[in-house]
Amino acid sequence: MPHAATRTRAGGSVRRRRARQSLAAATAAVVTALAAAPAFAASELRPVPVPAPVQQTTGRGTLIGVTPVGDLSRADVAAFLKGAGIDTSTVRHGVRGYRLTYRTLTPQGAPTTATGLLVLPKGGERRLDLVADTHGTMVHRDYAPSVAEDFGLYAPYLHAAAGRAVAAPDYLGLGKGPGLHPYMDTASSVSASLDMLRASRTAAAALGRPLTGDVYGTGFSQGGQVAMGLGRELARGADRHFRLRALAPVAGPYDLRGAEVPALLDGRVNDISGVFYMAYFLTAQNRLHPVYADPAEAFRQPYAGYVEQLFDTRHSEEDIVTKLPGSVKELLTDDFYERLGHPTGGLLTALKAQDGTCDWKPDVPVRLHTAAGDTDVAIANSVSCAADLARNGVRAPVIDHGKADHNGSFKLAGPQIVRWFDRLTHG
Repeated sequence: MPHAATRTRAGGSVRRRRARQSLAAATAAVVTALAAAPAFAASELRPVPVPAPVQQTTGRGTLIGVTPVGDLSRADVAAFLKGAGIDTSTVRHGVRGYRLTYRTLTPQGAPTTATGLLVLPKGGERRLDLVADTHGTMVHRDYAPSVAEDFGLYAPYLHAAAGRAVAAPDYLGLGKGPGLHPYMDTASSVSASLDMLRASRTAAAALGRPLTGDVYGTGFSQGGQVAMGLGRELARGADRHFRLRALAPVAGPYDLRGAEVPALLDGRVNDISGVFYMAYFLTAQNRLHPVYADPAEAFRQPYAGYVEQLFDTRHSEEDIVTKLPGSVKELLTDDFYERLGHPTGGLLTALKAQDGTCDWKPDVPVRLHTAAGDTDVAIANSVSCAADLARNGVRAPVIDHGKADHNGSFKLAGPQIVRWFDRLTHG
């Protein structure tokens, strides 16, 4: 589950990358990628006026603001992606990026706002198909796509440079959105993503690049799970303006109870990532479900005294991993560690609420990308997802990228997904 850097290219982003490398074995090529991507002064990128009738509405997906955040030539995009070790053969256009601010809902159903990144190709067709790209685990709000400068931009730029619009939601509590991020709350991530599509439709039209309504869904890690959930909502007719055309998620944790938690307990998930994800999941889910009444019920001391404060959207991975132990067993109390294998009560509710995103019958092509070498999200998740789809009469091939690590699975899968979307688009 990857993490994007802040908008500071120097010391802060380098320190964060070191933590992310230990979490997901990210490659050292990120440094080269950052050097290749041009920076833009705030004075060069001014807010785009939002039409008054839009500003006056209050419904879900209403566009509130549009702020330009990037403008890259085709050569800039190619250099940026090549520096990260990503195949650039599908890069055909430069791109322009815009941060959208829009209305959506909290997990409790109350009105709130969120942000996300809309990326448009420079050139190509005037009316654009849309890629819904949902990101993986991010802990600092400035890692999110609309404020990111590295991993959070790879997929949006890759797909937009191929000639499609890309809507990349930040989710709740990340980017410029208020509050804390309800990590791994699939329902609210899906609703915020759906509302991002609605805001993108308005913004794209205002920018002179209206959307066709065809949506190609993809996402990485946490975002792979969100992509399946979003696809289900679109297939159910959640918005008449959008038609789902294909789904190609990468390394999603689709089966927490049956695949990911067992992998974490038996060592298939590496210790550093396991500790990080488990602490993040429990503290976030406890705000939504009664997982524990007091942190000391779940976490050993001294971690119980401060673990919740670490996940305030202002700490980097480096800050967090250096303050946590080396294994999940050292992090959790004996009783709670046992509960992971046999969850009950609020913990069971929290886990069940995230599972089942593959338990439906898509009427569009689906491909599940993964890697046997991934020690963050076990390949068993994709196998389980394919089995769920098969039970509903859908054959979804599991594409194994072999020895690639977690981030490596995306770097290999991303260009393949672009080419697959191209083939589907052109028949």
